[in-house]
Amino acid sequence: MGGLRVDVVYALSEAQTVVQVLVRPGATVRDAVAASGVLRGLSPSPAPQFGIFGRRVSPERQLADGDRIEIYRPLRVDPRVARRARAKAIRGRGR
Repeated sequence: MGGLRVDVVYALSEAQTVVQVLVRPGATVRDAVAASGVLRGLSPSPAPQFGIFGRRVSPERQLADGDRIEIYRPLRVDPRVARRARAKAIRGRGR
């Protein structure tokens, strides 16, 4: 019986964890993440979101050999709010 070889990736600002796992054909993103152990010991709330090669996917999506599963963390700051704050700071320096 052959398996699917997939990478599970979780990145923090200071480090990136990459775990390669072998899962059975028909396995889902949820199965691979559980097999990797990457989320063990992390807070379960809010539920993480997942992507494969930069595209958001459901935890129930079936995997293909060579997939790279990315675990997305919640944003600390809304990017629109951060951009407005930077623009305001730049305008403030120019006057």
